Amino acid sequence: MFLRTTTTVLTAAAALLSAGGPTASAAHAPGGGWQQVGDDIKSGISGLAVTSDGHRQGRTDALVVRDNKKPGENRVARLTYRPGADRTAGEQRPPAHAEPLAWTGTAEPVDLEAIEAVPGTRGEFVALASRGLVHHLKVTGTRIQVLDTSPLPATADGDDYESFALTSRHGKLAAVWADRGAGEERPATLRAAPFSFNKYGEADFGPVSTARLRAPYPTGDVRHASDISVAPSGRLVISSASDAGDDGPFASAVLNAGTLSVSRSGKVRLSVAKSPDVLRKFKGVKIEAVECLSGTGGRALLGTDDENAGGSVNSAPVCGR
Repeated sequence: MFLRTTTTVLTAAAALLSAGGPTASAAHAPGGGWQQVGDDIKSGISGLAVTSDGHRQGRTDALVVRDNKKPGENRVARLTYRPGADRTAGEQRPPAHAEPLAWTGTAEPVDLEAIEAVPGTRGEFVALASRGLVHHLKVTGTRIQVLDTSPLPATADGDDYESFALTSRHGKLAAVWADRGAGEERPATLRAAPFSFNKYGEADFGPVSTARLRAPYPTGDVRHASDISVAPSGRLVISSASDAGDDGPFASAVLNAGTLSVSRSGKVRLSVAKSPDVLRKFKGVKIEAVECLSGTGGRALLGTDDENAGGSVNSAPVCGR
């Protein structure tokens, strides 16, 4: 497989998070609208992708990936998210839950950090591991078939990837991904490129654009880019998170970080703000998954990997219209 490596440059109805404006914080589950989907270090959410069924009858269906590393530990699960209560029936809807899926066809990957549905397909996804391996997946029932595994282009020594997103414009696909960065000394490095699959199902990236990102919140042990989503408008919605260890404390934010555009000819333009806007702050959780939801007035589905405290899911209006 040949990869070009020229380097040049998220209806889920939901309870709003704590009242008080765009920087209101949210406590860990069960407060603040967060619903737990696991209660240990093996059941966090490191990435999520809404399935082709999308949102129906007050629920959202998605796939989540987990950054487990040992054989036999769950890598991918099917998430069902039902925010709020069923007022018509007068009964509380069941909380969010995740059903593990079986990984088949290859050895289990190490440290999956992001997953994205492939636009224009049904049941096809791209999952990204932290060291830059791209897994092209086909999901049927409770089984995952691996169609291909290939490397990201334009990687650098020390890169640690937590985010990957796809967008479609004018019938053309583009990918955007990021090394997460670390603390004051190391900003996140975002990269974007035209994207496609060749006839063998292998990921093919075009010329790569590069930009740097520093999150204004949180501070300290910050990962400047813990996930990325591209809103329908082309806006880059990026989560940032601080992680002081397996027991926290944790804090997160969702940022308006710039734009990703695709021309009719397929040319990709990546623009990242020097001073990203903080759309919301979240205390007590480590957000590692953000997915803009179409047809919801700008809502995003959010997932956390809170290490020893497990994982939780929520939604918030951070993607604009």
